[in-house]
Amino acid sequence: MLQTEVLIIGAGAAGLMCAATAAARGRKVLVLDHANKAGKKILMSGGGRCNFTNLYCEPANFLSGNPHFCKSALARFTQWDFIGLVAKHGVPYHEKKLGQLFCDHKSSDILELLLAECAESGAEIRLNTAVQSIDKAAQGFLLHTDLGDVACQSLVIASGGLSIPTLGASGFGYQVARQFGHTLLPTRAGLVPFTVTEPQLKALCTELSGTSVEDCRVSCNGQSFVENILFTHRGLSGPAILQISSYWQPGDTLHIDLLPHIDLPEWLATQQRERGNSELKTLLAELFTRKMATLLVDSWFVNKPLKQYTPAELTAIAERLSGWQLVPAGTEGYRTAEVTLGGIDTHEVSSKTLESLKVPGLYFIGEVLDVTGHLGGFNFQWAWASGYAAAQFV
Repeated sequence: MLQTEVLIIGAGAAGLMCAATAAARGRKVLVLDHANKAGKKILMSGGGRCNFTNLYCEPANFLSGNPHFCKSALARFTQWDFIGLVAKHGVPYHEKKLGQLFCDHKSSDILELLLAECAESGAEIRLNTAVQSIDKAAQGFLLHTDLGDVACQSLVIASGGLSIPTLGASGFGYQVARQFGHTLLPTRAGLVPFTVTEPQLKALCTELSGTSVEDCRVSCNGQSFVENILFTHRGLSGPAILQISSYWQPGDTLHIDLLPHIDLPEWLATQQRERGNSELKTLLAELFTRKMATLLVDSWFVNKPLKQYTPAELTAIAERLSGWQLVPAGTEGYRTAEVTLGGIDTHEVSSKTLESLKVPGLYFIGEVLDVTGHLGGFNFQWAWASGYAAAQFV
Protein backbone atom coordinates (compact mmCIF):
# COMPACT_ATOMS: atom_id res chain seq x y z
CA MET A 1 0.00 0.00 0.00
CA LEU A 2 1.21 3.49 -0.88
CA GLN A 3 1.14 5.97 1.98
CA THR A 4 1.34 9.74 1.81
CA GLU A 5 0.48 12.62 4.08
CA VAL A 6 -1.41 14.67 1.46
CA LEU A 7 -3.21 13.19 -1.52
CA ILE A 8 -4.50 15.63 -4.15
CA ILE A 9 -6.91 14.48 -6.83
CA GLY A 10 -6.54 16.68 -9.89
CA ALA A 11 -3.38 17.97 -11.58
CA GLY A 12 -4.91 21.23 -12.78
CA ALA A 13 -4.19 24.79 -11.71
CA ALA A 14 -5.52 24.50 -8.13
CA GLY A 15 -4.13 21.01 -7.53
CA LEU A 16 -0.62 21.84 -8.72
CA MET A 17 -0.49 25.06 -6.70
CA CYS A 18 -1.64 23.18 -3.60
CA ALA A 19 0.87 20.39 -4.20
CA ALA A 20 3.87 22.67 -4.63
CA THR A 21 2.96 24.79 -1.61
CA ALA A 22 2.16 21.89 0.73
CA ALA A 23 5.34 20.02 -0.25
CA ALA A 24 7.35 23.20 0.34
CA ARG A 25 6.01 23.10 3.92
CA GLY A 26 7.61 19.68 4.30
CA ARG A 27 4.51 17.59 3.69
CA LYS A 28 4.72 14.38 1.68
CA VAL A 29 2.44 15.05 -1.30
CA LEU A 30 1.07 12.80 -4.04
CA VAL A 31 -1.06 14.13 -6.92
CA LEU A 32 -3.26 11.78 -8.94
CA ASP A 33 -4.98 12.58 -12.24
CA HIS A 34 -6.82 10.31 -14.67
CA ALA A 35 -5.60 12.38 -17.66
CA ASN A 36 -2.45 11.66 -19.63
CA LYS A 37 -1.14 15.19 -19.16
CA ALA A 38 -1.21 17.70 -16.32
CA GLY A 39 -2.84 21.10 -16.67
CA LYS A 40 -4.80 20.58 -19.88
CA LYS A 41 -7.08 23.57 -19.24
CA ILE A 42 -4.04 25.71 -18.54
CA LEU A 43 -2.62 24.79 -21.93
CA MET A 44 -5.75 25.72 -23.89
CA SER A 45 -6.62 28.86 -21.93
CA GLY A 46 -6.34 32.38 -23.27
CA GLY A 47 -6.09 31.22 -26.86
CA GLY A 48 -2.97 29.26 -25.96
CA ARG A 49 -1.37 32.08 -23.97
CA CYS A 50 -3.04 31.58 -20.55
CA ASN A 51 -4.65 34.64 -18.99
CA PHE A 52 -3.15 33.65 -15.64
CA THR A 53 -4.47 36.47 -13.43
CA ASN A 54 -5.91 39.98 -13.43
CA LEU A 55 -4.37 43.16 -12.02
CA TYR A 56 -7.74 44.23 -10.63
CA CYS A 57 -8.79 40.96 -8.99
CA GLU A 58 -11.09 41.41 -6.01
CA PRO A 59 -13.97 39.47 -4.40
CA ALA A 60 -16.57 41.44 -6.41
CA ASN A 61 -15.35 39.64 -9.53
CA PHE A 62 -16.69 36.29 -8.28
CA LEU A 63 -20.14 34.69 -8.18
CA SER A 64 -21.17 32.42 -5.31
CA GLY A 65 -24.17 31.65 -3.19
CA ASN A 66 -21.86 32.65 -0.32
CA PRO A 67 -20.31 35.87 -1.66
CA HIS A 68 -17.94 36.38 1.29
CA PHE A 69 -16.40 32.91 1.02
CA CYS A 70 -13.66 33.78 -1.48
CA LYS A 71 -12.32 36.77 0.46
CA SER A 72 -10.00 34.93 2.83
CA ALA A 73 -8.16 32.88 0.19
CA LEU A 74 -7.88 35.81 -2.23
CA ALA A 75 -6.38 37.94 0.54
CA ARG A 76 -3.90 35.22 1.51
CA PHE A 77 -2.56 34.75 -2.03
CA THR A 78 -3.12 37.79 -4.25
CA GLN A 79 -2.58 38.44 -7.94
CA TRP A 80 0.69 40.15 -6.95
CA ASP A 81 1.88 36.92 -5.34
CA PHE A 82 1.33 34.98 -8.53
CA ILE A 83 2.91 37.73 -10.61
CA GLY A 84 5.92 37.40 -8.31
CA LEU A 85 6.03 33.67 -9.04
CA VAL A 86 5.88 34.38 -12.76
CA ALA A 87 8.76 36.82 -12.39
CA LYS A 88 10.77 34.27 -10.38
CA HIS A 89 10.59 31.86 -13.30
CA GLY A 90 11.32 34.54 -15.89
CA VAL A 91 8.07 34.09 -17.79
CA PRO A 92 7.47 37.12 -20.03
CA TYR A 93 3.92 38.47 -19.99
CA HIS A 94 1.83 41.48 -20.94
CA GLU A 95 -1.43 43.18 -20.04
CA LYS A 96 -3.87 42.67 -22.87
CA LYS A 97 -6.98 44.54 -21.73
CA LEU A 98 -8.76 45.50 -18.52
CA GLY A 99 -5.97 44.14 -16.32
CA GLN A 100 -5.84 40.74 -18.01
CA LEU A 101 -2.33 39.27 -17.94
CA PHE A 102 -1.24 36.85 -20.67
CA CYS A 103 1.99 35.01 -21.42
CA ASP A 104 4.00 36.57 -24.23
CA HIS A 105 4.78 33.13 -25.63
CA LYS A 106 2.54 30.21 -24.71
CA SER A 107 0.41 28.73 -21.92
CA SER A 108 2.89 25.94 -21.33
CA ASP A 109 5.13 28.52 -19.64
CA ILE A 110 2.66 28.62 -16.73
CA LEU A 111 2.28 24.84 -16.60
CA GLU A 112 6.05 24.37 -16.65
CA LEU A 113 6.33 26.93 -13.84
CA LEU A 114 3.95 24.91 -11.68
CA LEU A 115 5.58 21.59 -12.50
CA ALA A 116 8.98 23.08 -11.68
CA GLU A 117 7.65 24.27 -8.33
CA CYS A 118 6.30 20.78 -7.63
CA ALA A 119 9.60 19.16 -8.59
CA GLU A 120 11.60 21.61 -6.48
CA SER A 121 9.46 21.00 -3.39
CA GLY A 122 9.28 17.23 -3.89
CA ALA A 123 5.60 16.76 -4.75
CA GLU A 124 5.01 13.58 -6.75
CA ILE A 125 2.58 13.55 -9.69
CA ARG A 126 1.07 10.37 -11.13
CA LEU A 127 -0.97 10.66 -14.36
CA ASN A 128 -3.18 8.10 -16.14
CA THR A 129 -4.41 7.09 -12.69
CA ALA A 130 -8.11 6.73 -11.94
CA VAL A 131 -9.65 6.54 -8.47
CA GLN A 132 -12.23 3.79 -8.05
CA SER A 133 -13.39 4.51 -4.51
CA ILE A 134 -12.64 6.49 -1.37
CA ASP A 135 -13.22 5.33 2.20
CA LYS A 136 -12.83 7.20 5.46
CA ALA A 137 -10.20 5.57 7.65
CA ALA A 138 -9.37 6.04 11.32
CA GLN A 139 -6.42 8.31 10.55
CA GLY A 140 -7.44 9.77 7.20
CA PHE A 141 -8.61 8.14 3.98
CA LEU A 142 -8.07 4.97 1.98
CA LEU A 143 -8.36 5.18 -1.80
CA HIS A 144 -8.56 2.34 -4.30
CA THR A 145 -6.78 3.46 -7.47
CA ASP A 146 -5.03 2.21 -10.59
CA LEU A 147 -1.84 2.35 -8.51
CA GLY A 148 -3.37 0.08 -5.90
CA ASP A 149 -4.52 1.17 -2.46
CA VAL A 150 -3.31 4.59 -1.27
CA ALA A 151 -3.63 5.84 2.31
CA CYS A 152 -3.41 9.51 3.22
CA GLN A 153 -3.95 11.82 6.17
CA SER A 154 -5.38 14.75 4.18
CA LEU A 155 -7.39 14.43 0.96
CA VAL A 156 -7.73 17.40 -1.39
CA ILE A 157 -10.32 17.37 -4.17
CA ALA A 158 -9.10 19.59 -7.02
CA SER A 159 -10.80 17.77 -9.87
CA GLY A 160 -12.56 20.80 -11.38
CA GLY A 161 -16.05 21.19 -12.78
CA LEU A 162 -17.93 19.89 -15.81
CA SER A 163 -16.72 22.35 -18.43
CA ILE A 164 -14.99 21.09 -21.59
CA PRO A 165 -15.39 17.32 -21.12
CA THR A 166 -13.05 16.67 -24.05
CA LEU A 167 -10.22 17.76 -21.74
CA GLY A 168 -11.25 15.17 -19.17
CA ALA A 169 -13.74 17.14 -17.07
CA SER A 170 -16.12 14.96 -15.07
CA GLY A 171 -18.38 15.09 -12.05
CA PHE A 172 -15.90 13.19 -9.88
CA GLY A 173 -15.48 15.97 -7.30
CA TYR A 174 -19.23 16.30 -6.92
CA GLN A 175 -19.54 12.54 -6.37
CA VAL A 176 -16.97 12.72 -3.56
CA ALA A 177 -18.81 15.65 -2.00
CA ARG A 178 -22.12 13.78 -2.07
CA GLN A 179 -20.51 10.66 -0.63
CA PHE A 180 -19.39 12.62 2.42
CA GLY A 181 -22.68 14.42 2.96
CA HIS A 182 -22.06 17.75 1.27
CA THR A 183 -24.79 19.81 -0.37
CA LEU A 184 -24.43 20.52 -4.09
CA LEU A 185 -25.89 23.63 -5.63
CA PRO A 186 -27.29 23.24 -9.18
CA THR A 187 -24.55 23.35 -11.82
CA ARG A 188 -24.71 24.91 -15.26
CA ALA A 189 -22.36 26.15 -17.95
CA GLY A 190 -20.77 29.56 -17.36
CA LEU A 191 -18.69 31.89 -19.55
CA VAL A 192 -20.33 30.26 -22.54
CA PRO A 193 -21.59 31.40 -25.98
CA PHE A 194 -25.31 31.78 -26.70
CA THR A 195 -27.25 29.97 -29.40
CA VAL A 196 -30.18 31.44 -31.34
CA THR A 197 -32.97 29.77 -33.30
CA GLU A 198 -35.36 32.62 -34.22
CA PRO A 199 -35.15 32.56 -38.03
CA GLN A 200 -34.37 36.22 -38.75
CA LEU A 201 -31.82 36.46 -35.92
CA LYS A 202 -30.29 33.12 -36.87
CA ALA A 203 -29.88 34.31 -40.46
CA LEU A 204 -28.26 37.55 -39.28
CA CYS A 205 -25.79 35.73 -37.03
CA THR A 206 -24.95 33.22 -39.75
CA GLU A 207 -24.30 35.98 -42.31
CA LEU A 208 -22.12 37.85 -39.82
CA SER A 209 -20.29 34.76 -38.52
CA GLY A 210 -16.74 35.76 -37.62
CA THR A 211 -17.58 39.46 -37.33
CA SER A 212 -16.51 41.15 -34.09
CA VAL A 213 -17.89 44.42 -32.72
CA GLU A 214 -15.69 46.25 -30.24
CA ASP A 215 -16.79 47.51 -26.83
CA CYS A 216 -20.49 46.74 -26.85
CA ARG A 217 -22.45 46.98 -23.62
CA VAL A 218 -24.31 43.75 -22.88
CA SER A 219 -26.74 43.72 -19.95
CA CYS A 220 -28.96 41.19 -18.19
CA ASN A 221 -30.45 40.91 -14.71
CA GLY A 222 -28.84 44.10 -13.42
CA GLN A 223 -25.34 43.27 -14.67
CA SER A 224 -23.51 44.91 -17.57
CA PHE A 225 -20.20 44.28 -19.31
CA VAL A 226 -18.52 46.45 -21.94
CA GLU A 227 -16.35 44.29 -24.18
CA ASN A 228 -16.30 42.84 -27.68
CA ILE A 229 -19.05 40.62 -29.04
CA LEU A 230 -18.58 38.03 -31.79
CA PHE A 231 -21.20 36.71 -34.20
CA THR A 232 -21.04 32.95 -34.83
CA HIS A 233 -22.94 30.63 -37.15
CA ARG A 234 -24.82 29.40 -34.06
CA GLY A 235 -25.36 32.69 -32.22
CA LEU A 236 -23.29 35.12 -30.19
CA SER A 237 -19.95 34.85 -28.42
CA GLY A 238 -17.05 37.14 -27.49
CA PRO A 239 -15.92 38.44 -24.08
CA ALA A 240 -19.03 40.52 -23.30
CA ILE A 241 -21.34 37.62 -24.16
CA LEU A 242 -19.32 35.09 -22.16
CA GLN A 243 -19.37 37.40 -19.15
CA ILE A 244 -23.09 38.03 -19.16
CA SER A 245 -23.87 34.34 -19.71
CA SER A 246 -23.07 33.70 -16.05
CA TYR A 247 -25.98 35.97 -15.08
CA TRP A 248 -28.44 34.79 -17.74
CA GLN A 249 -31.21 32.28 -17.15
CA PRO A 250 -33.30 30.58 -19.86
CA GLY A 251 -35.97 32.95 -21.12
CA ASP A 252 -34.13 36.11 -20.02
CA THR A 253 -33.72 38.99 -22.45
CA LEU A 254 -30.29 40.33 -23.36
CA HIS A 255 -29.93 44.06 -23.88
CA ILE A 256 -27.11 45.03 -26.23
CA ASP A 257 -25.87 48.56 -26.89
CA LEU A 258 -23.81 48.19 -30.06
CA LEU A 259 -22.36 51.71 -29.77
CA PRO A 260 -22.21 52.74 -26.09
CA HIS A 261 -19.32 55.14 -26.75
CA ILE A 262 -21.40 57.27 -29.13
CA ASP A 263 -24.31 59.62 -28.41
CA LEU A 264 -26.33 58.20 -31.29
CA PRO A 265 -29.19 60.75 -31.38
CA GLU A 266 -26.67 63.59 -31.54
CA TRP A 267 -24.48 61.74 -34.06
CA LEU A 268 -27.39 61.00 -36.37
CA ALA A 269 -28.68 64.56 -36.14
CA THR A 270 -25.23 65.89 -37.02
CA GLN A 271 -24.91 63.53 -39.96
CA GLN A 272 -28.33 64.57 -41.20
CA ARG A 273 -27.32 68.25 -41.12
CA GLU A 274 -23.86 67.82 -42.63
CA ARG A 275 -24.25 64.76 -44.90
CA GLY A 276 -27.94 64.58 -45.62
CA ASN A 277 -27.50 62.99 -49.04
CA SER A 278 -25.59 60.02 -47.61
CA GLU A 279 -27.57 56.82 -47.15
CA LEU A 280 -27.94 55.21 -43.72
CA LYS A 281 -25.99 52.13 -44.89
CA THR A 282 -23.08 54.29 -45.95
CA LEU A 283 -22.90 56.13 -42.64
CA LEU A 284 -23.25 53.04 -40.48
CA ALA A 285 -20.44 51.41 -42.47
CA GLU A 286 -18.17 53.95 -40.78
CA LEU A 287 -19.14 52.50 -37.40
CA PHE A 288 -19.38 48.81 -38.32
CA THR A 289 -18.04 46.72 -41.17
CA ARG A 290 -19.73 47.44 -44.50
CA LYS A 291 -21.30 43.99 -44.49
CA MET A 292 -22.69 44.40 -40.98
CA ALA A 293 -24.03 47.87 -41.71
CA THR A 294 -25.84 46.56 -44.81
CA LEU A 295 -27.31 43.57 -42.98
CA LEU A 296 -28.47 45.61 -39.98
CA VAL A 297 -30.16 48.19 -42.17
CA ASP A 298 -31.79 45.52 -44.35
CA SER A 299 -33.03 43.67 -41.24
CA TRP A 300 -34.08 46.55 -39.04
CA PHE A 301 -34.60 49.76 -41.03
CA VAL A 302 -35.56 51.26 -44.37
CA ASN A 303 -32.49 52.52 -46.17
CA LYS A 304 -32.62 56.01 -47.66
CA PRO A 305 -30.65 59.28 -47.61
CA LEU A 306 -30.44 60.66 -44.10
CA LYS A 307 -32.23 63.88 -45.04
CA GLN A 308 -35.38 61.86 -45.74
CA TYR A 309 -35.72 60.54 -42.19
CA THR A 310 -38.07 62.27 -39.76
CA PRO A 311 -36.84 63.07 -36.24
CA ALA A 312 -38.98 60.20 -34.93
CA GLU A 313 -37.38 57.78 -37.40
CA LEU A 314 -33.88 58.85 -36.38
CA THR A 315 -34.83 58.37 -32.74
CA ALA A 316 -36.07 54.87 -33.52
CA ILE A 317 -32.80 54.03 -35.32
CA ALA A 318 -30.76 55.26 -32.34
CA GLU A 319 -32.90 53.31 -29.89
CA ARG A 320 -32.60 50.07 -31.89
CA LEU A 321 -28.82 50.28 -32.21
CA SER A 322 -28.34 51.15 -28.55
CA GLY A 323 -31.12 48.93 -27.22
CA TRP A 324 -31.07 45.73 -29.24
CA GLN A 325 -33.08 43.13 -27.31
CA LEU A 326 -32.97 39.41 -27.93
CA VAL A 327 -33.81 36.18 -26.12
CA PRO A 328 -31.19 33.45 -26.74
CA ALA A 329 -32.48 29.95 -27.32
CA GLY A 330 -29.84 28.61 -24.95
CA THR A 331 -26.09 28.24 -24.56
CA GLU A 332 -23.45 26.00 -26.12
CA GLY A 333 -23.36 24.10 -22.82
CA TYR A 334 -20.41 22.46 -21.12
CA ARG A 335 -18.89 21.55 -24.49
CA THR A 336 -17.42 25.05 -24.86
CA ALA A 337 -18.07 26.60 -21.43
CA GLU A 338 -14.96 27.95 -19.74
CA VAL A 339 -16.28 27.30 -16.22
CA THR A 340 -19.00 25.55 -14.25
CA LEU A 341 -21.40 27.63 -12.18
CA GLY A 342 -22.67 26.18 -8.91
CA GLY A 343 -21.08 23.18 -7.23
CA ILE A 344 -20.23 22.36 -3.63
CA ASP A 345 -22.04 24.64 -1.20
CA THR A 346 -19.34 26.78 0.40
CA HIS A 347 -21.37 27.23 3.58
CA GLU A 348 -20.16 23.71 4.42
CA VAL A 349 -16.47 24.46 3.81
CA SER A 350 -14.10 26.62 5.88
CA SER A 351 -13.29 29.82 4.01
CA LYS A 352 -9.95 30.02 5.84
CA THR A 353 -8.66 26.46 5.36
CA LEU A 354 -10.89 25.09 2.54
CA GLU A 355 -11.49 22.07 4.79
CA SER A 356 -14.84 20.34 4.91
CA LEU A 357 -16.90 21.33 7.95
CA LYS A 358 -18.41 17.85 7.86
CA VAL A 359 -15.36 15.59 7.40
CA PRO A 360 -12.01 16.48 9.03
CA GLY A 361 -9.08 16.12 6.66
CA LEU A 362 -11.16 16.54 3.47
CA TYR A 363 -10.49 19.69 1.42
CA PHE A 364 -12.10 21.17 -1.70
CA ILE A 365 -10.34 23.72 -3.91
CA GLY A 366 -10.79 25.40 -7.28
CA GLU A 367 -13.72 25.10 -9.65
CA VAL A 368 -15.41 22.21 -7.85
CA LEU A 369 -16.64 24.76 -5.28
CA ASP A 370 -19.52 27.17 -5.82
CA VAL A 371 -17.13 30.02 -6.68
CA THR A 372 -16.92 31.29 -10.26
CA GLY A 373 -14.96 34.27 -11.50
CA HIS A 374 -15.60 36.67 -14.32
CA LEU A 375 -13.67 36.31 -17.57
CA GLY A 376 -10.12 37.63 -17.71
CA GLY A 377 -7.87 35.68 -15.34
CA PHE A 378 -10.11 35.68 -12.28
CA ASN A 379 -10.78 31.93 -12.31
CA PHE A 380 -7.08 31.18 -12.45
CA GLN A 381 -6.50 33.52 -9.53
CA TRP A 382 -9.15 31.61 -7.54
CA ALA A 383 -7.34 28.37 -8.40
CA TRP A 384 -3.99 29.74 -7.19
CA ALA A 385 -5.50 31.31 -4.07
CA SER A 386 -7.66 28.37 -2.98
CA GLY A 387 -4.84 25.89 -3.65
CA TYR A 388 -2.37 27.99 -1.71
CA ALA A 389 -4.76 28.55 1.20
CA ALA A 390 -5.58 24.86 1.63
CA ALA A 391 -1.87 23.96 1.42
CA GLN A 392 -1.22 25.87 4.64
CA PHE A 393 -3.42 23.45 6.59
CA VAL A 394 -3.32 20.03 4.91
